[in-house]
Amino acid sequence: MKKHVRLLLLTCAVFLLLSYSQTASAIREKNREYYETRGEIVWEVPTKSKIIALTFDDGPDPGYTPQIAALLKKYEAKSTFFVVGSRVSQYPEVVRLLAQDQHEIANHTYSHPDIRRLSPEQLREEVEKTQEAIHSATGIRPALFRPPGGYYSESIVHTAKQSGFLVIMWSWHQDTRDWADPGVKKIVDKVLNNARNGDIVLFHDYGGNRKQTVQALEQILPELKKRGYSFVTVSELMKHSGRLKQVDRAD
Repeated sequence: MKKHVRLLLLTCAVFLLLSYSQTASAIREKNREYYETRGEIVWEVPTKSKIIALTFDDGPDPGYTPQIAALLKKYEAKSTFFVVGSRVSQYPEVVRLLAQDQHEIANHTYSHPDIRRLSPEQLREEVEKTQEAIHSATGIRPALFRPPGGYYSESIVHTAKQSGFLVIMWSWHQDTRDWADPGVKKIVDKVLNNARNGDIVLFHDYGGNRKQTVQALEQILPELKKRGYSFVTVSELMKHSGRLKQVDRAD
């Protein structure tokens, strides 16, 4: 009897160990390396070219976005703006200005919700409403999507792919956290002290007082240009990874 009990306990222990191992493996598989290797999410693009992609989230804003656009034009910089659909509907002329200046317009949902609480159907509705708002303002249907908060999961990535998007994040060492108003110096130091070829830098052109972002850009742009960097859109950056075909999207 005791022998059977020991055998049963041993069997249960082996089963639990295998289950834990499989679960741990599954968790490991869904990290950055998993999605990066599959080409489903982009954080940065390794390249020998001195290029860098500046990105701006949550706009457009009728005050700060044009100020940022003016600075970008001054330094011959092209950037990618991940816009919120409801704000595009409010300020279509601002998005139109960005498109005319050849900046890239990308999708950042319609209402900037907590994406973790959305069903695939709700997420699909958010991005499609944003597509329509952008198309109405500019005639463009973006191919890039950035989830609010930078949250991602198998469901989010799958839904984005089904809707024809490539998910774009940002270089972990280039999160300026400008939304928290950390001070101009901290924003400048974050970017300049960590600048590498192929970086994707995260800024915001909406969400309160963005004066610090504008003032930081006044220092960042000329310094990076002095170091030999060119400022490109995320899609242009993707050309250097040989994956441009994944972000091409016909109207």
